[in-house]
Amino acid sequence: MITKEVADRLVELCRKGDFDTAQSELFADDAVSIEPYATPDFAKETKGKKALKEKSEKFNSMVASMHGIEVSEPLVAGNSFACTLRMHVTMKEKGDMDMEELCVYKVKDGKITEEQFYL
Repeated sequence: MITKEVADRLVELCRKGDFDTAQSELFADDAVSIEPYATPDFAKETKGKKALKEKSEKFNSMVASMHGIEVSEPLVAGNSFACTLRMHVTMKEKGDMDMEELCVYKVKDGKITEEQFYL
């Protein structure tokens, strides 16, 4: 897949809340995920598809209910693309949250090799 196809597929899956399929289908085995900063719950950087899956499972276990997901159309440039992600969730420990971030992805050989999130 070319970068635009990867971007469109990721947006399609994320709009459905199907983050697991997105990771298994679109991410490289050695993909890296970079958060804006480290927290007590999550490291700043996570490496490898298995570790990304564990990170996703941990986040899902912290969510009491998902009220809505909005994902912008992707903006593609060369082997990179970006989109905004907004989630309205109720977290088990922190209550109601409206989270919005800019998500930037790098693609190589038809797979996402890096994702980085900005607040």
